[in-house]
Amino acid sequence: MNILITNDDGIYSPGIAALANTARQFGTVRIVAPDVEQSSMGHAITHSRPLSYRNSPITFEGIDAHRVNGTPADCVALGLHMYPDTQVVLSGINMGPNLGNSMWHSGTLAAAKQAMLLGITGIALSTPVGKTEPNFGELAPWVSSVLEILLNDKGPALYNVNFPPTPTDISWTRQSV
Repeated sequence: MNILITNDDGIYSPGIAALANTARQFGTVRIVAPDVEQSSMGHAITHSRPLSYRNSPITFEGIDAHRVNGTPADCVALGLHMYPDTQVVLSGINMGPNLGNSMWHSGTLAAAKQAMLLGITGIALSTPVGKTEPNFGELAPWVSSVLEILLNDKGPALYNVNFPPTPTDISWTRQSV
């Protein structure tokens, strides 16, 4: 499976590295992410200036990674152009939940929506942030379990996954506002 990963927290976020590490077990991972934080950008797209991309300043072992001077939706559109064999887009792991009305402002969820608009399954993944950074090592098996379920679903589809700080079970619901 060919997987494109992006986020709204930027290429330097520990959440994107954690997601890439976990997603590698499911196939070929490529990263196209904003060069700076783009939280709460919603589904903004860039139209009044040229977009550019560069190789990531961060090394993701065995993964092609690029940073873009645009929004999460821009990253998905550009990433799918660069990698037309992509089968799923993963967005996250976002530093902060995407629940209720916050889903309308979320760049993380907008990236997954952009994938869906382009005919590819989009999965947004988030976890809350408290006084300390999330324990991504503790979340990894839960991320893996969720991806195992969702990557086998016939798409295209849009999923918004929110992990609690210390998961103990997987529950499913429909999004409500």
